[in-house]
Amino acid sequence: MNPVAISIFGLDVMWYGIVICSGTMLALLLSQYTCKLKGINYDDVLTIFLIAFPISIIGARLYYVLFEFGYYKDNLMDIFNIRQGGLAIHGGLIAAVIVVYICTKRKSIKLSSALDMTAPCIILAQAIGRWGNFFNQEAHGGPVTEAFISKFPEFIQSGMNINGTYYHPTFLYESIWNLVVFFILFYMLHKVKKNGVVFLTYIGLYSIGRFFIEGLRTDSLMMFGLRTAQIVSIIGVLIWIVGLIIIYRKKNSTITHI
Repeated sequence: MNPVAISIFGLDVMWYGIVICSGTMLALLLSQYTCKLKGINYDDVLTIFLIAFPISIIGARLYYVLFEFGYYKDNLMDIFNIRQGGLAIHGGLIAAVIVVYICTKRKSIKLSSALDMTAPCIILAQAIGRWGNFFNQEAHGGPVTEAFISKFPEFIQSGMNINGTYYHPTFLYESIWNLVVFFILFYMLHKVKKNGVVFLTYIGLYSIGRFFIEGLRTDSLMMFGLRTAQIVSIIGVLIWIVGLIIIYRKKNSTITHI
């Protein structure tokens, strides 16, 4: 598996970067539609995106570097090399939400509406972006038998054959799960009127899938001997449940008051 797509004047252009950019551009195109459902001006969405996207990349990298600091403290220049991967989605999301919060406040846009309209876009970008891990032959699971991997398409078998050993294509599992979540969120965006529900459901459903898939991976970031992504996923599910309770209790209390 060659992670290099093309070389231009001696500079290698990696498949990882192409895939990430493709997912981002598709998400941005989709946001032209989703912003209308929430009554948000697309020019404002584009402005916020141009600020949030580079900062989310920085956040994703910093998050990864912090958990792998044992390596990076002796290889400081490698911190800036993201062409081989090393972006943590949780770090990117935290950074992006902070930026969106600040920008929506300045533009007098309802934060929950802005987050709702971005949720399907984000999960779609994640579904596509996971294929960048495939080209880098990273974010895979533990070893599997040839009989197991033979159930997958030939190019997946080839990509997951690393030094003669076949591995779980966990990037594929997460990509498929993210696509399922995308369709659920896209449907909800049309049907659910209560602000914040769609974004909270994104956090919850993504966390459920990530928790189980992370358990198969061999390259997990660790904290206190536990898989960091699984800890964050549990927190994400709790945020989802508590958030929905607060939203719908508020709705019911309003009806009672009336």
